Amino acid sequence: MKEIISINDGWTLTFPKGERPTEVVDLPHTWNAVDGMDGNGSYLRTTAVYTRSFDTPVQPLAGGRTYVEVLAAALQATVYVNGEKVVYHEGGYSRFRADITDLCKDDGNELKIEVSNEEKSSVYPQSADFTFYGGLYRGVNLISVPETHFDLDYYGGPGIMVTPKPTDCGGATFEIESWVTNPDPNFTVLYTVEDIEGNEVASGTRPADDTKITLFVPDAHLWGVDDPYLYTVTATLQRRNEAYDELVVSAGVRSFSCTPDEGFILNGVQTPLRGVSRHQDRLYEGNALTPEEHYEDALIIKELGANTIRLAHYQHNEYFYDACDELGFVVWAEIPFISVFNKDPDAHQNCISQLKELIIQNYNHPSICFWGISNEILIGGISQKLVDNHHELNDLAKQLDPTRLTTIAHVSTTPIQSPIHNITDVESYNHYFGWYGGKVEDNGPWLDNFHKVHPEICLGVSEYGCEGIITYHGPNPACKDYSEEYQALYHEHMAQVFDERPWIWSSHIWNMFDFGCAARNEGGVAGRNNKGLVTMDRKTRKDSFYVYQAYWTKEPMVHLAGRRYAQRAGDTTVVKVYSNQPEVALYLNGELLEKQEGYRVFSFTVALKDGFNVLVAEAGDVKDSMTLEKVEQEPEIYVLPEVNERAEGVANWFKQVGDMDLKAPMEFPEGYYSIKDTMEEIANNEEAMALTAKAIKLATNFDVAPGVGMWGMMKSMSPESMTTMMPNVPDGFMESLNAQLIKIKK
Repeated sequence: MKEIISINDGWTLTFPKGERPTEVVDLPHTWNAVDGMDGNGSYLRTTAVYTRSFDTPVQPLAGGRTYVEVLAAALQATVYVNGEKVVYHEGGYSRFRADITDLCKDDGNELKIEVSNEEKSSVYPQSADFTFYGGLYRGVNLISVPETHFDLDYYGGPGIMVTPKPTDCGGATFEIESWVTNPDPNFTVLYTVEDIEGNEVASGTRPADDTKITLFVPDAHLWGVDDPYLYTVTATLQRRNEAYDELVVSAGVRSFSCTPDEGFILNGVQTPLRGVSRHQDRLYEGNALTPEEHYEDALIIKELGANTIRLAHYQHNEYFYDACDELGFVVWAEIPFISVFNKDPDAHQNCISQLKELIIQNYNHPSICFWGISNEILIGGISQKLVDNHHELNDLAKQLDPTRLTTIAHVSTTPIQSPIHNITDVESYNHYFGWYGGKVEDNGPWLDNFHKVHPEICLGVSEYGCEGIITYHGPNPACKDYSEEYQALYHEHMAQVFDERPWIWSSHIWNMFDFGCAARNEGGVAGRNNKGLVTMDRKTRKDSFYVYQAYWTKEPMVHLAGRRYAQRAGDTTVVKVYSNQPEVALYLNGELLEKQEGYRVFSFTVALKDGFNVLVAEAGDVKDSMTLEKVEQEPEIYVLPEVNERAEGVANWFKQVGDMDLKAPMEFPEGYYSIKDTMEEIANNEEAMALTAKAIKLATNFDVAPGVGMWGMMKSMSPESMTTMMPNVPDGFMESLNAQLIKIKK
């Protein structure tokens, strides 16, 4: 029988370029656990070598094989056994294996895995708004198998495909195919299907060289978001009376579809998908998570009340897909074809191989209903080659898996009329109206207009959100103040937008958890993206978390918002309560203040007493309480200094412009710089770059410089195209920048 041997302990880690000293580590491990998010502005992107000794597994039968299995190595890796190269792999998020039998010795062996997270033109992701952690962050196994065994060589796949389909009579067919290495007439494959209680409900046997079969299960129990019922499918490779190998797969019977007017339909029932996106890292752990931590993440998302997760922007750990199967999430799984399109043909081949690995390795998960082929790839503009590549990727996904739908995440600036539309089965947009550009009130009208222009397209929102830092508070929350109150206010509006539009097939908050982005320096918290509903250490659920819990959960809940806005000045203060109950009563210091009927968000005006005040919110049988202090002056730490500094900076900018007519039509004289030039072109002139960098800093709070921060993403953009990402840009701001740039010769 197959034996899987974990070899995660006792690895020696060395850095050939000498950046760090040699150390002994256990897997999972990343060398960017700290510097990938510590706010220093960069992190170590290098090549490191993991080395470990191992004994050759004892084979009970002659001819047995030994494989090494690497669960993930970011971003590219070369494996050596006893000094001999075994395999090279590009792509940091998928499993790969190699047969090492002929290189193993009886008296001990050396396994060396050279791992690199350095930039390489042929490997995606090229540039993105998250840290590319390096390392063996999911672990390594040895696999010992008899000479005849279920396949281990095809794109890291499990060697079996199970396709359950409900039938009109209430049963289900289980179409099953497995692949056997070195079969002969003595071998057969026995298939069994067991229900959740362990009762066998179907079985069948096939020759090992012709394994395809269809089994029927009467009275099938469907898999759904509220009832994620799982069957167990077992394939046993037998030689006469002996089992040589075995595969066990959890399977769910479900049907699903999307229509432009009804949105997502699961098992014949309209089921608007409302949930979150998720990155796989944690505070000072990077992406080297344990199985328990992956499962904890899934449980926190379940607590939110979400029914869908977009697993961005790469293949996630098998443990997390298992958790989604078990807990009832509809999953969008995608490849890291993100932000920057590289014209290198090898880069396109890398997209193809990563898509094959994603689908082949995860085909059997009932939670996965969508394969994503790219994210915000039009940041750098569009070309026919880019469009052609998307058609090829979509065709490949449909060829590998005709049972699921394909999807794409458009950058907000993607035109409503574009050749990038109508390639995938369904589509989504990443929109940040109310944060990077425009007002939060722009979201609903934009969605309605797209739906009117494209009545044939199933439309979703794959990203939306804003920063929320739990230090910052105030009575008048505003865009880009980074306050917990503005983040909650933003999500109050967005939750209502989607609640009123069930035809939006999915909405995914960006993001469930704060995550590492070493290049960021925003809102006084460098090295991270702080749009999460939950902090990166998983310790604090922000108020915005409870907005969605009020909309999505079925269990009665009530939450008093603003408990970290603990010291408040003024004669009165606004206290918000989130609840899924129809009526909320608010008590102040033991006395009933007011009862309100409402829907999800309840707002009370409260006159606090001097000193400490206890507030209690009561909704049906559930209660919540918090303590606030009335003070003369609120703490300075509640307001980010940069908020006032940027306002003053914009005012000074206009003073420097002087009497320029900013309402006159903009000009773009040939041979001079303008806001239409890309940042990469502008960077060729020191004066033009300094001017533009200052403008972008004032408008977006992002530092822009060649080779710094997210330059890889932004260098192909022009100041003009960035306008849509700039919140509430004052009238005349871009005109004033252009008026100054056109004075500078190229």
